[in-house]
Amino acid sequence: FMSEAKDWAGELISAQTGMGKILVCLVFILSISSLVIYFIDASSEGVEQCVPWAENTTQQVDLAFNIFFMVYFFIRFIAASDKFWFMLELYSFVDYFTIPPSFVSIYLDRTWIGLRFLRALRLMTVPDILQYLNILKTSTSIRLAQLISLFVSVWLTGAGVVHLLENSGDLPNFSEPEPITYWNAVYFLMVTMSTVGYGDITCLTEVGRVFQLMFLAVGLMLFAGVLPEILELLGQRSKWMGSYSGVKGKRHIVVCGNITFESVSVFLMDFLHEDRDDVDVEVVFLHRAEPDLEFEGLLKRQHTRVKYFQGSLMNAMDLERAKVHEADACLVLANKYCPDPDAEDAANIMRVISMKNYCEESRIIIQLMQYHNKAYLLNIPSWDWKQGDDVICLAELKLGFIAQSCLAPGFSTMMANLFAMRSFITSPDMAAWQNDYLQGTGCEMYTETLSPSFSGMTFSQASELCFVKLKLLLLAIEVKPIDGGDTKISINPQSSKMPANTVGFFIAQSAEEVKRAWFYCKACHEDVKDENLIKKCKCKHLANKTGATPATPFSAALSKPLLNIKNSVMAKEENGSKPVMNGRPTNKPADQQKNGKMEVGIADDQAKDFDFAKTEMKYDSTGMFHWTPARSIEDCILDRNQAAMTVLNGHVVVCLFADPDSPLIGLRNLVMPLRASNFHYHELKHVVIVGAVDYLRREWKTLQNLPKISVLNGSPLSRADLRAVNVNLCDMCVILSAKVPSNDDPTLADKEAILASLNIKAMTFGDIITNIESMGDSKDALNNMGDTTVKRPGPIYGTNVPMITELVNDSNVQFLDQDDDDDPDTELYLTQPFACGTAFAVSVLDSLMSTTYFNQNALTLIRSLITGGATPELEIILAEGAGLRGGYSTPDTLSHRDRCRVGQISLSDGPLATFGEGRKYQDLFVASLRNYGMLCIGLYRLRDAALTTVDATSKRYVITNPPFDFGLLPTDQVYVLLPFERKQSRFSFSETEV
Repeated sequence: FMSEAKDWAGELISAQTGMGKILVCLVFILSISSLVIYFIDASSEGVEQCVPWAENTTQQVDLAFNIFFMVYFFIRFIAASDKFWFMLELYSFVDYFTIPPSFVSIYLDRTWIGLRFLRALRLMTVPDILQYLNILKTSTSIRLAQLISLFVSVWLTGAGVVHLLENSGDLPNFSEPEPITYWNAVYFLMVTMSTVGYGDITCLTEVGRVFQLMFLAVGLMLFAGVLPEILELLGQRSKWMGSYSGVKGKRHIVVCGNITFESVSVFLMDFLHEDRDDVDVEVVFLHRAEPDLEFEGLLKRQHTRVKYFQGSLMNAMDLERAKVHEADACLVLANKYCPDPDAEDAANIMRVISMKNYCEESRIIIQLMQYHNKAYLLNIPSWDWKQGDDVICLAELKLGFIAQSCLAPGFSTMMANLFAMRSFITSPDMAAWQNDYLQGTGCEMYTETLSPSFSGMTFSQASELCFVKLKLLLLAIEVKPIDGGDTKISINPQSSKMPANTVGFFIAQSAEEVKRAWFYCKACHEDVKDENLIKKCKCKHLANKTGATPATPFSAALSKPLLNIKNSVMAKEENGSKPVMNGRPTNKPADQQKNGKMEVGIADDQAKDFDFAKTEMKYDSTGMFHWTPARSIEDCILDRNQAAMTVLNGHVVVCLFADPDSPLIGLRNLVMPLRASNFHYHELKHVVIVGAVDYLRREWKTLQNLPKISVLNGSPLSRADLRAVNVNLCDMCVILSAKVPSNDDPTLADKEAILASLNIKAMTFGDIITNIESMGDSKDALNNMGDTTVKRPGPIYGTNVPMITELVNDSNVQFLDQDDDDDPDTELYLTQPFACGTAFAVSVLDSLMSTTYFNQNALTLIRSLITGGATPELEIILAEGAGLRGGYSTPDTLSHRDRCRVGQISLSDGPLATFGEGRKYQDLFVASLRNYGMLCIGLYRLRDAALTTVDATSKRYVITNPPFDFGLLPTDQVYVLLPFERKQSRFSFSETEV
């Protein structure tokens, strides 16, 4: 029985049960109440009064409190393990000196103030009670509460002793008492402890002075020891430790991860841009460290829209402070310049796990450095792409942009400008090319529901109407499958009717402009000439239009062949003296091409007499990419002599700087878009990687199933190696670095890339090079490549070699072009190399976080445009770590080839040549769309418009979505979204020229 009683009492006094918590709180409240009664009694004169107990209200109340304290004393006694030491505890002595006098006063009918001031020592239990109630949680707050309660308790108790001794008089006869109020005693002790000693109040009795001497030693230690620690703890209590209290009806997002002044500045500049339509969202930053002074200044400037809290995402209490469960989304920023990308990704994935564990419904958008780490997000049970969770993989997108620039030089610049929020200001002081470029940078990607007037139109008709009438570029639409599955984004779809309320993706200058697509009414606006007058009309019948053709879901027509093209277009290409393949003349006999066999060299990863049409597995299991059985890297390595003897032409040269232990950059993200299945096999550009084989062996397992890859074990800085791979004949030279930036001087991170770029530009080509064409009669298979194209005349000067250089540090762009006049402080997007598409930095992807938050489908659209067709299904396959799987061609997988791709068409020749002779951009847009199903999205123009031919010094710049009345030149090249063609390409795709 005693054991059970002891357990019961122990649970009760330790507040483990609900009743225990009530008891502990009640003890504290009554102790304070008893102390208050003491303060009331001590305020009157003297320490002893002859007042009958029946008339003394305060004494009656105090007696009731003491009866409760006596019960509590016995409960504590039962729970005590060692009864003897319990009797000697501080709080036991408090009870000894405060409870019995209450009962004695009844017997004597006298009131003595006694030692009731000892109840002040109960204040030292405040920290324990606050911990029981889960109010104090951090070590700092607990320690602070302990110190304050100790100081106040000793101070008030000491004041009670002084009050009692001075009012009682000297021993032994209690003679000559000195009246002093309790509050004067409190004041006197504070003055004494602080060593100020005004002297206006002093102890006059002998016993009072003795106590003063003893207390002085204790008080000095207390004042000198406790008070500085209290002040230190209060100083540590950061002003960033509060909690977010949102305004009702106002959304907020939580941003965490790599929170620095630089990363936050870039993020806020884009997120809070004036072009965004009504950004009524508060931004809450949660980070472990306090902001520095520069960062704090930024927070003060944006204090109405930005809040900052110090805390860890791994701590549920900090997540509660930031109101993560109420946040519209949580954004996790990555450190793009970290020395260990895998460790950075692992840390950010842990942050996601913590937030999902705290609130499963939270929408999370995360930046990851490495593509292979995306697989770990799929392991989080509550991670759901469909609910808005998304990942922005910097390596995937960065290399994807560069890959598309291999197909259409400058495309990376165009796309980067589209998803970043920028405002342009043209100036007559600027060069004409800068004004043209800047107008394009002001364009962004928006979504808007198309008005019912578009119902029943084909995409081409709708896109033409938007461009001509509304001055908007309609790029893609949302497609809802017949089977009711997930909606998909279809870019420039062909020959199908649009249902009502279709969501369109537009390129425009602002969200205000895009609203015209929703306001457009055929009945009211058909005759309106000024697009700015297209406002919301009052048509009652708009939603129930009668003239619209019944809409056919897009998915029903996605696999249909395209309309036949005019014979005159085909005839233009057939008039050439040589057969045409991939838009270039070839010296192969026509009958050799017809039988489907092509001679190949060892650099082409296919066997001799390769019958492509009869191969069972030509594509991966999703049908999105070309596929080949896995090959050893040894089969694809060329030495310098083999490379020099191979007719490399129209290929892609990848100059890769990497140490054997450098972190993997995911080269498959560069090669896969170039192997998309919407290219015909002969259209695939051969990829030659020049770099250290030791590093490439680690990358190879992700590349081994992709066709047409060769490796030259050499240095990108070696001119001999560059000449061996015919860098002057390539369609694009990509310069990458996998080396970890140095912490000592981050600006030197790009030194190899810049040196390689300048090295190539300084090279000359011509008679120096061994004439490989003289070996044309050799039977060796090394003479030919799988694309069967003859060696076209390359540039004589290295400055004209098409090139794109990846930079880690934006400011280093000034070193790429020695003849540009960019100011060193110029923003990256305004510099000449970026405008020309010859430089790309990962920092341009920062804007994607904001874009994805405001428009989830925008990231899907960008990803499908630049990755060549990565799908969630493919992500799951790649997450297995075994690389691409081959698949047998079925009507279903083959239908996946039917998607558009990026291209670049010259206006100097071919069926569109007539438009280069002074026609307007609108004429080209409409004709391309009507006749060929091609969607024009921009121009790549010579910087010097006076040039009529391309020479060694000519450079081009990007013009995104030119105005409808923009004049065209014969030297212009047009960015187009090409529909898939099952037959030979109709167009002479321009060779890549700078």
